Amino acid sequence: MNLSPLQKLIKSSPLERLAPFLEEDYLQQITHGDFPKWRQRLSELPQIKPSAVSLGDTISIGTSEDSDPAIIESLQGQLREFIPWRKGPFNLFGTHIDTEWQSQIKWNRLRREISSLKDRKVLDVGCGNGYSGFRMLESGAELVLGIDPHIAYVAQFWLLKHFIPELPIFVLPLTLEQMPSPMRHFDTVFSMGVIYHRRSPIDHLLQLKNCCRPGGEVILESIYVDGEEGYCLTPIKKYARMSNVWFLPSIKTLMQWMRRCGFIDIRVIDESVTTAEEQRKTEWMPFDSLESALNPEDPKLTIEGLPAPKRIVVSATCP
Repeated sequence: MNLSPLQKLIKSSPLERLAPFLEEDYLQQITHGDFPKWRQRLSELPQIKPSAVSLGDTISIGTSEDSDPAIIESLQGQLREFIPWRKGPFNLFGTHIDTEWQSQIKWNRLRREISSLKDRKVLDVGCGNGYSGFRMLESGAELVLGIDPHIAYVAQFWLLKHFIPELPIFVLPLTLEQMPSPMRHFDTVFSMGVIYHRRSPIDHLLQLKNCCRPGGEVILESIYVDGEEGYCLTPIKKYARMSNVWFLPSIKTLMQWMRRCGFIDIRVIDESVTTAEEQRKTEWMPFDSLESALNPEDPKLTIEGLPAPKRIVVSATCP
């Protein structure tokens, strides 16, 4: 959890307004998500220098030959203490972490459709454990900052970062609402799989715009439902077993929202149906996954009888 490299990077830049969130006083105030437990586990990680790092489809850090077998075996046990691993996959010193989401499938669908990330400062909202952020570095990003309020996933990132501290990628336990305003500094802003969890999707779009420089790009992914402009599904209680899904727009409605918020050059860059190849239960995420969220007699419906998840990725320019 060494945040001093980020403190140096943001000093005397517009991002310096994030400095209070890097202080120990702020971290000490985080009581949700059993934060002290995760900090203790992070402090117990071994010091191993990886002989190689690869930021491809599987984020690979080191090999099993990089330390004593007993230390590698102990690390395997420590990695399991951070279950559930949802985004990935990863390989740490020979241990393959088969995550719930095969996140490389999503990344490979969009990476050629977005503006080049070379030398860009990128904000990844709702980044989880940072898998996509590593892929953004692979694509040439100068700096990747991820924010996510879910402490367990932030802890997973800090575990990974422990072994590769030199990479210019960071994840902070923050919500988008906590970002200083205005913060129109990032060249590219990602919001992947977040907007339908927000009670006010319009506010979410405006907050994304607040973080993106004029002429920069916002990449937004959402679950969508079929329907005309103006149509939006609001689940009564749950959607695909999730209780925190509020609004599922049609494609035309989502684009209408973005136009209303002032975005320009709005275009759909990918549409897909979520399948068990991309999201499934594994030994590293042994809880309910997509299969249990779908109607066993009709997989085109959720267990609640609503349309099964279909996803859209939209690119837009900030004016």
